[in-house]
Amino acid sequence: MTKQSIQITSASRLAHTQEYYFSRKLQEIDALNKAGKQIINLGIGSPDMPPQPAVVAALADDAALPNAHGYQSYKGLPALREAMSAWYARAYGVVLDPNSEVLPLLGSKEGIMHISMTFLEAGDEVLLPNPGYPTYRAAAELTGATLREYDLTAETGWLPNLAALAATDLSRVKLMWVNYPHMPTGTRASEAELQALVDFALAHNILLVHDNPYSFILNDNPTSLLSVPGARECVLELNSLSKSHNMAGWRVGMLAGRADLLQDVLRFKSNMDSGMFRPVQQAAVVALGLGEEWFAELNAHYRARRERVFALLDLLGCTYSRDQVGLFVWAAVPEGHADGFAVSDRVLYDANVFITPGGIFGSNGNGYIRISLCQKVEVLDEAIRRVEEAKLTSSQAQ
Repeated sequence: MTKQSIQITSASRLAHTQEYYFSRKLQEIDALNKAGKQIINLGIGSPDMPPQPAVVAALADDAALPNAHGYQSYKGLPALREAMSAWYARAYGVVLDPNSEVLPLLGSKEGIMHISMTFLEAGDEVLLPNPGYPTYRAAAELTGATLREYDLTAETGWLPNLAALAATDLSRVKLMWVNYPHMPTGTRASEAELQALVDFALAHNILLVHDNPYSFILNDNPTSLLSVPGARECVLELNSLSKSHNMAGWRVGMLAGRADLLQDVLRFKSNMDSGMFRPVQQAAVVALGLGEEWFAELNAHYRARRERVFALLDLLGCTYSRDQVGLFVWAAVPEGHADGFAVSDRVLYDANVFITPGGIFGSNGNGYIRISLCQKVEVLDEAIRRVEEAKLTSSQAQ
């Protein structure tokens, strides 16, 4: 019998949307590992430490109950919304109505898509940071909106030139993505710089969406954009327990801001999922109640790891700022290398260590690499040993 198969093409909306870089790279790393390479992965920001034990216990306790396994509210448990609201008040000084101004999400990455699909369509324009989180671009492409990059460079301190943007035609710009502390560069924005963003959005009738998952990692001054005067009129803020509470795989995020805008997002979201598993919600309530001692212990680990990453970067001849915050270290590649992709490939294939090329975050990242802090000190020391053994130190690498 002749084998038959249908011929079908993907939707045109996927024409410019590629498989996520890390999805492809992890497949390559998996193949290298199967070949016996034992790659040290310093690329992805997936916390390797567990949540606080009481959080895990809360998950197990609720999962043991017979009534815990059904569909849940699209808006999340009242207890979870109240815990999120209380966390914002305690951590950022921002008071949110738990019934209308906070919306639990299955991770903040889900929220990026929900926001994009809720507010953007063909004919709209969206402002995207270069460099910036690739998912902003992918989600915007799927809506049919027109993408407009705004430059972030070392010369501008990785902050947008708002005056230059204001001098352009912004009449079709509907949404602008911002992210401070910034990923991938680890840049913090001052209170004045955050105020300037809000003033810009208000002046040009732009929805400002702030992605804020890194505010508690190696940062002495966690800040919400919603704390800035005027922000409640034009800002939606995404947040997450992935980095701050070591719960990346649990998929717990939140969207905070104006009640009417959140209600619009809920219209879309309610057609995409059937609520978050109740034991995960109950565990998130416990996590959100953790005090300063949790963050102090967490950051002590990351501080020690960052020093080893600095040492690795010194060996490679890279330059970097010691003032950056967040879960990564961003560094300029040394002279003699074409770009971050060249450095990443050489370290991967010669030393069996994977580091992220900055170019995946946009053209302004081409001359940079990014290293994750999500490996133990002993693993980072092994990466240093491998780089030295492969003769990739700054005196030998060119």
